[in-house]
Amino acid sequence: MKDLIPGKVFLVGAGPGDPDLLTLRALKLVQSADVVVFDRLVSEEIMALVPAGVRRIDVGKMPGCHRVSQDAINRILVDLALEGLTVVRLKGGDPLIFGRGSEEAEVLRAAGIAVSYVPGITAAQGASSSTGVPLTHRGLATGVRYVTGHRARDARLDLDWASLASLDTTLVVYMGAANIAEIAFQLMRHGLPASLPVLAVASATTPAEQRIASTLGSIAADIATTEPEAPVLFVIGRVVSLYDSVALADALACEGAGMAAYA
Repeated sequence: MKDLIPGKVFLVGAGPGDPDLLTLRALKLVQSADVVVFDRLVSEEIMALVPAGVRRIDVGKMPGCHRVSQDAINRILVDLALEGLTVVRLKGGDPLIFGRGSEEAEVLRAAGIAVSYVPGITAAQGASSSTGVPLTHRGLATGVRYVTGHRARDARLDLDWASLASLDTTLVVYMGAANIAEIAFQLMRHGLPASLPVLAVASATTPAEQRIASTLGSIAADIATTEPEAPVLFVIGRVVSLYDSVALADALACEGAGMAAYA
């Protein structure tokens, strides 16, 4: 029988950035861990919840600049667990949605290390809630699909464009800012209209959140002009047609609150 390793790794989703969206389980683990290994997309506000005496290891990656490779991250997690430590591997969003959580879990389990997942609110859910744009809506979208707009080592995007080009489905593109021109071109080439609304949301749920309302035919030019700071999420589909009414309602509500204050 294989000897049990005393250390354990928790693959924890930190959510899209707003510390109020961190789950209670994630908070408890962050505050009781021996060491927190965190990504670039984990906000400073969330890292401020880590107790002062807890060791922190920054393994964040930036587009085109992976100063800590995935193999190196895997080795760090294994080595820490072999020391008998309780490790929180803190990831932006959810560890099982474009978070490489399952890849890290495979390596850890192969080394005989216990692993547990803690889900987090995804960037798509956060952006939907903060902007008021639903991911599904009766009469507009019967389903939603998440895809990555980036390939490792800048490889060519080989998505199933024909199946993604569906008017009945909301398409959410993660990590797609650098390739949005290609993504929009392929979707239009496979049948989606240039007039289809698109909403780009940068740094969703944080004070730095930025929104760009556009169309499939114009989004590439709008992104090139605006240059929003990563991470940028794209919501593509008819549900985005609701954004103008949501934004107007929010503006009127704020105006009404201001008027009431002076009444």
